[in-house]
Amino acid sequence: MGKSMKLSAIVIARNEEARIERCLSSLAWADEIIVVDNGSMDRTKELARKKGAMVIDTSTRDFAKLRNRAKEQANGEWLLYIDADEVVTDKLAEEINRIISNKQSSVSGYELRRENYYLGHKWPQDEYILRLMRKDALTEWYGELHETARVTGEKGRLNAPLLHDTHRTLEEMVDKTNEWSAAEAMLRLRSGHPPVVWWRFIRVMLTAFIDSFVKQGGWKAGTVGWIESIYQAFSMFITYAKLWERQQR
Repeated sequence: MGKSMKLSAIVIARNEEARIERCLSSLAWADEIIVVDNGSMDRTKELARKKGAMVIDTSTRDFAKLRNRAKEQANGEWLLYIDADEVVTDKLAEEINRIISNKQSSVSGYELRRENYYLGHKWPQDEYILRLMRKDALTEWYGELHETARVTGEKGRLNAPLLHDTHRTLEEMVDKTNEWSAAEAMLRLRSGHPPVVWWRFIRVMLTAFIDSFVKQGGWKAGTVGWIESIYQAFSMFITYAKLWERQQR
């Protein structure tokens, strides 16, 4: 390399030809872009290469392994993990550049403020997720589906938003739930989950609805809030119904 790299942007993608270019365009300021393609059957890899990204071709259900694999290939002092349905705003890019240019900072990892959009509408509550970290402070990612970064040292938060365009259509939502609920059910089965009985369906569905509609303020989103909150309850029902089905076997 001609010069040291400050930042490697890492994108996990699978069949994201409709969104990958927009995502990568928002990362054009990074010193290096790595796309970990998780078995795409569309033009995701082709479009990523056209955008100048390094493409790592792999296929696994374990998302922690995907993120760890990218770390091994990254050359940057800092790592920024982004999903293909996310966009880094200009303000966030500016904030990140200020952070990684500050040699005096003792902070080794930063949580980003993510704005979620459901069916094209902004969700009332934002969330903070750990996505920016020094490479040498990242011990590992762990967890097959809901992966988490284990980072040593002090952590901070950034204020500028990361945009997350999720749950774009009901058809896509149902397809994803049908696909990933099987993996969720299997994880619960392997962990020795107690037998699923009728009242457990009511409990998990109510918990999911209350979390979405009340705790996250879904009621403020009007019709979209009702749709999303009821859907979260439905998603938990499908997961536990599949768990019940596997327990019967």
